[in-house]
Amino acid sequence: MTAETVVARGLAGAAPVTLEELDATAALQTRVDRKYVLTPDEVAALLSTLAAHGPRVLEIDGDRSFTYASTYYDTADLLTFRLAARRRRRRFKVRTRTYVDTGNATFLEVKTRAARGVTVKERRPWEPATPLAGEGLDFVDDRLAAARLTAPPSAQLAPVLRSAYRRTTVLLPDARVTLDTGLRWRLAGPDGADRGGTADVGNLVVVETKAGTAPSSADRALWRGGHRPDRISKYATGLATLRPDLPDHPWRRLRRERLGVA
Repeated sequence: MTAETVVARGLAGAAPVTLEELDATAALQTRVDRKYVLTPDEVAALLSTLAAHGPRVLEIDGDRSFTYASTYYDTADLLTFRLAARRRRRRFKVRTRTYVDTGNATFLEVKTRAARGVTVKERRPWEPATPLAGEGLDFVDDRLAAARLTAPPSAQLAPVLRSAYRRTTVLLPDARVTLDTGLRWRLAGPDGADRGGTADVGNLVVVETKAGTAPSSADRALWRGGHRPDRISKYATGLATLRPDLPDHPWRRLRRERLGVA
């Protein structure tokens, strides 16, 4: 059974929540993110446990699973990747994200990592397939300056990696939980064109809890089941998988034990 089918069945009895209500109650642009890479059986057990917490599932026009596509930007020497590889507390990420199934809405996003592992995400609407220029560069530079990060001018950023996956979003009383299936990566060149390399996570689910500094009910359920947060980054883990010449030590155990990459 595919991971997406397991997620759908595990949440079949959950009530829906609209996007407007989800954003109003749990936008969580400033949050602590914890990620777990689970098998379909492990996800089924998690969803069975969470049923007692009254989960609600994002539903738009009758659909509960949606395709997301992202393009990640980095410098020629891969500064943002190396900051993640060295586990620097003060780091950043720049990407565009397209909501493929809901009108192809695209946003330019800047994510920064602040004290105590808090993630801050800021974004603005963006035209799909538009080069990073003009107002986009100003937005990135302004957000990085506001975060007091020492970073090169955004004009040095260019496409490096693309990712795509299917996402189901669950609202709990104390957190937002996303379940991503079918995650796959493609290398991108500075001009934005695909460079040919591809990889994927197979029939696994990337579960991400987004809450305040205190662990959520989903985190506690996972911990009771013997799971601890995994070191996975949709950008850095994907790039390290496709570029074996790059350092991969923060994600090496995950890649070998879960993704089957030597």
